[in-house]
Formats: sequence, C-alpha cells, structure tokens
Amino acid sequence: MCYPCFPQVGSDTFYSFKYQIKEGNCPVQRGLTWQDCDYKDAEEAATGECSATVGKSKTEKFYVVTQTCNITPGNGPVLTAQYNCLGCVHPLPPDSPELEPVLKHAVKHFNIDTRRSHLFALKEVKAAQRQVVAGLKYEITYSIVQTNCSKEQFLFLSPECKSLEDGDVWKCRDNAFVDIKQNVADFSQDCNIYSGKYLTHPLPATCPGCPRTIPVDSPVLTEPLGHAIKKLNSEINHISYFKIHTVKKATSQVVAGMRYFIDFIARETNCSKANNMELGPDCEVKSSGNGLSCNADVYMRPWENKVELTVKCQDIQMTVYKRQGPKLERETATCTKAWFREYDPPPFSPPVRGDRRSQRSSLIF
Repeated sequence: MCYPCFPQVGSDTFYSFKYQIKEGNCPVQRGLTWQDCDYKDAEEAATGECSATVGKSKTEKFYVVTQTCNITPGNGPVLTAQYNCLGCVHPLPPDSPELEPVLKHAVKHFNIDTRRSHLFALKEVKAAQRQVVAGLKYEITYSIVQTNCSKEQFLFLSPECKSLEDGDVWKCRDNAFVDIKQNVADFSQDCNIYSGKYLTHPLPATCPGCPRTIPVDSPVLTEPLGHAIKKLNSEINHISYFKIHTVKKATSQVVAGMRYFIDFIARETNCSKANNMELGPDCEVKSSGNGLSCNADVYMRPWENKVELTVKCQDIQMTVYKRQGPKLERETATCTKAWFREYDPPPFSPPVRGDRRSQRSSLIF
C-alpha cells in the first residue's frame, strides 16, 4: 500500500514513499516478480513497513535513491526493529570523502570514452549507496558540466579548467566495484545529456575561457614571442642568434592569467653570440641560414611578474641539388644534432650542406 507521495523541486523530481509489505509464497530462486506471487498465510508471513525515495530524471528514467524497511517475522513479536544488515545496500552522504576516488575515476572515464570536444568536471552528487561484498560496490548518481578546456589543448582536467555556467550538463549513474586493494576493478557508466531543450539558458555564442584564434600579426603576440625567442636562443647550441621569421598560427586562452599557443618559424641571423650580448633590432636573417619550425606554450601572469613557457623546435629540411651528368638530382638535407644543446653538448661543428648522414633532430626547451 502506498501512502501520499511528495515530489521535490530540483533538476530531477524526487518522490518519497511509505508502504507496507507482506511476505509472498514464491522462493527467490524461481526468479518470479512479486506480481506473480500470492501472500503466505497470515500466521507464517513476515510483514513490514518501508520508506523509500525514488528519483525521476528529465529523460523519464527512475532510480532508487534510498530505501529502508522494518520487518516483523511471522509469528514474531509485535514491535519491529530495523535490520542491521552488513551486506545490504546502505546510502552514503553525497559529500562523503569515500566517494572521491570513484568519482575521479568516473569523470576521467567519461572524458576519455566520449567524443565531446571539451573536458567535463563534476558538478553535483545526487545520491550514492554502498554495499559490502568481497570488496565494496558503489552506485552513484551525479551530474557533470562542460569546462572551458578543449581536448585539443588538455589531455586531462587541470586547475585551469573552469566549469561553464551555461555549458552542457550530463546526468550519470555509475556502478563501481572496488576490490580489497582499493582498485576500481569493475566499472559501468550510463550518462544522458541535459543540454539543448533542458538548459535553462541557451549556450553562449562565445566561450570566455576557451582557446580562440588570433591574427598572426596581432600586437598582443609581441610579448609572448619575445619570451619564446629569448628562451630558444638561451638553449640552442649555435654560434648565431635566431630570429622570429614567420608566425604560422596563434591562439590565446584566458585562464588564471593569459596562455598563448604559437607556431612559428625561426631563422639564423647574422649576429653571432661571440660579438653580441643579445638579439638586437639590427640582426638580420641570413639568406642561406638555418631554420627551425617551433611551437611555443607561453603562460603569463602579469600581476605576479611570472612567465612559464615551453618551446619545442625541429629543424627545417632544406632542398639542395647535386649534378649527376646532365641531370640535377634533388636531395633533402637537415641540420645535424650538433646544432642543439643536449645534456652533454658536443663541440660545435657546422654541418656539411647536402650531407646524407645528417639527421632530423628536435628539442624541447
């Protein structure tokens, strides 16, 4: 028998039930539903009263949040008591620290397994329950929200990833088994998107925290490019300074500061390190000088006067020609490893143009 139900307002609708139960005559092993069974005789049948909370999602799916029953055995005492069942399912508070490793695993699984363009972060835990088996079995209902971090720029969630107020929201229900070694040994995930018609507000046309393309000749690139070429010249093992020749692509991202991703070409200049303390405005690119294809990640926090950057470069192939009789044979040559500073840099030795033994090399500064 079901007494009055009480829906609760929120992103999901929750119903609280209080109902009476009576033992049926069908053994559990037969696998029948309770509707297919009759009641046991009154003297033999156990009876009880239960209270439960059931949630209904926006996608019309129902799930049990909590359930507690007080059972009186047949021919037993009139007073009832709640069973203390160690192997039964017990609810957990949504903010329980016990859920943190499972939720971390769940969000990582979602970000890797789905083809969404951006990473998602935990928004809210709706309900959780645990069962002691040969380990611990968890069932967790929660929501995740889209962040400003695209998968092209970030492999995993980081402190720079911020939840978007009007980003896509997914509702997930997971089952996880944690073995006695505290490893997630088995895991299943069922998620449904709440974006589109379920969003309170439409998605913004622009994403303030997402990477955006900026013109390659934008004045805002002057400072990050200055840091990048200074880093390159301080690390490269070459007798001459290199200079930014061409900017191929650039994006910027607002994080806790400003982050720039820049692809550029650097070329050797006529300024030697022996005669110049630094790369100056009078340094010109050599027409026959060497070139590097580079990409820089420059993270600037002006209020702290801090700059963190990584510059990755690879030598550019040069096409040369070698005469063989009446024909010209085209060859591809590259700079040798002696051009770059390594852990134990060898003495500088200029490469021989057209040397087949030259190898492509790269370096992360």
